[in-house]
Amino acid sequence: MPKTILSVDDSASMRQMVKLTLSSAGYQVVEATDGRDALAKAKAGSFHMVLTDLNMPNMDGLSLIRELRALSAYRGVPIVFLTTESDAGKKNEAKAAGATAWVVKPFQQDQLLGVVRKVIGP
Repeated sequence: MPKTILSVDDSASMRQMVKLTLSSAGYQVVEATDGRDALAKAKAGSFHMVLTDLNMPNMDGLSLIRELRALSAYRGVPIVFLTTESDAGKKNEAKAAGATAWVVKPFQQDQLLGVVRKVIGP
């Protein structure tokens, strides 16, 4: 049974690259267009990991993490930021909100897969 990852990004091309990278490695990927969409999908389903952008309309990645961590089903689920932001202050804020890891865009496929395998396994 493949592990399922919720990929959250307002950029369709970024969602497509993430899905291609992860699905080619055997993961199942469900896409969400922003934090609000992701929260609805997270409440309706079950995911082994959430991969989210930081800056998005409707609900940003930090707000999404806080909302997910408030749900008992997502307290232990790894949440990884995939963002263009590399500011140390933002990283600390993300960690405080409950982020597991941080990957800077543009990402290398091997780098993203390495992080995913590290937090949820193959």
